[in-house]
Amino acid sequence: MTKKEITQLSYEITGFAIKVHKILGPGLLESVYEQCLKIELLKNGYNVKQQLVTSINYEGVEIETKLIVDLLVNDTIIIELKAVEELLPIHEAQLLTYMKVLKKPQGLLINFFTNNITKSLKPFINEYFRELPD
Repeated sequence: MTKKEITQLSYEITGFAIKVHKILGPGLLESVYEQCLKIELLKNGYNVKQQLVTSINYEGVEIETKLIVDLLVNDTIIIELKAVEELLPIHEAQLLTYMKVLKKPQGLLINFFTNNITKSLKPFINEYFRELPD
């Protein structure tokens, strides 16, 4: 994939998150938003993996862990969903770690406990994104 394609995918995912938020509003459990966003993505033709349990390779040893990624879209963008009053640095660190471990170029941290998804959404890229062609 190219940087442009990933950026476009991120934009489309954001649109679906906005739609879910407009329909449901703030105040529900994270799991509800996760299910609804997954429905939107699937019905629009995206490949979505949910609650993906992953392992970590530590010096050549595969370690099964409880790292659970909320949503992985088109095997490219990790979506970490929250429904909290305030996003904390640990939420960002969690997403960045998932991106590193899974070698994915972009992540979206989306907090549904807000009046405006676009103002609370935080996109992240890493070295895997920077290595992609434009």
